[in-house]
Amino acid sequence: MTDLENRWRNAILPADATLAETIRNLNEVAVQLVLCVREDGRLYGSVTDGDLRRGLLRGLSMEDSVREIANTSPLVVPEGTDRKLVRALMAANKVHQVPVVDEDGRPIGLHLWEELDTPPARENVMVVMAGGKGTRLRPYTENCPKPMLPVAGKPMLQHIIERARSQGFGRFVFSLNYLGGMIRDHFGDGSGFDVAIDYVSEDQPLGTAGALSLLDPRPDHPFIVTNGDVLTDIDYGQMIDFRTRHDADAVMAVRVYEWTNPFGVVRMNGVDITGFDEKPTSRSHINAGIYAFSPQILDHLERYSHCDMPTLFDKLRAASLRTVAYPMHEPWLDVGRPDDLERANQELSSNPDKTQE
Repeated sequence: MTDLENRWRNAILPADATLAETIRNLNEVAVQLVLCVREDGRLYGSVTDGDLRRGLLRGLSMEDSVREIANTSPLVVPEGTDRKLVRALMAANKVHQVPVVDEDGRPIGLHLWEELDTPPARENVMVVMAGGKGTRLRPYTENCPKPMLPVAGKPMLQHIIERARSQGFGRFVFSLNYLGGMIRDHFGDGSGFDVAIDYVSEDQPLGTAGALSLLDPRPDHPFIVTNGDVLTDIDYGQMIDFRTRHDADAVMAVRVYEWTNPFGVVRMNGVDITGFDEKPTSRSHINAGIYAFSPQILDHLERYSHCDMPTLFDKLRAASLRTVAYPMHEPWLDVGRPDDLERANQELSSNPDKTQE
């Protein structure tokens, strides 16, 4: 039995599963699709990454039923369908997965675009912010730039490049400052990693967005920006496509962060007690450090002027440009502290192919 055959079977969930179970399945099985089946095994519907994100945008909770987001009329093909026809159907319907069903509608297989073709090369540039000093990671960063810290035997930055390359990205720009020479020496022009790498250098720190003002030449197409210390299984290409679908100029990847108050909370109206909440959980969205931009956002940056990402997004909104959030559920780790570095090493060492699936 092939690896794919094992994986797609693990992607089957009952139609009464929760969103939390669905997210866990999407992340662990890594076929970017969940097949929801009825009690008799017949296909109820499918859930893609996009279905899930739309549900999160609607405010659904982790305990809501997958029925709330499932596509109950997914594209399917019968067993024995010619692979060229399947590929043509995928291209025409803009999908990357097509379930195979028997005559009773029970899933018996799964076609993946990656199994039928290699990802098309993308013209989009990825800009990696790799100039931070990593002060919270001292002493590890006293003689090594943070993006070059080893995780599972190779620099964090190399994990980012290899994952993006597997998705069709071949052009990169590294923004350097602190100990930037070490990064140049390791990656060079990128040819040793089957990509092309250019560099911009900040003589002084310009913030998380200011270095974009140094891009020369300017990108001709929408581009990705990522912090050099963010390890994730996100599909950067899907972020680009999300920007296009929503006709946005700027997209910020966000994650749901939940915090449980360790105390019972008293609700009051003046001095009158109106109720109690025992250890309530608060939910908010946090910036994940990954962005997709249209080239025109560069018009709103002043060359060599300091600017952080939140400030840039404020400027864009003030100029009536559309800024949107991209809710992500994929594994994500901002390696900012020593315990984050230890966790990253543990997770990637136990699953060395994780960042390239």
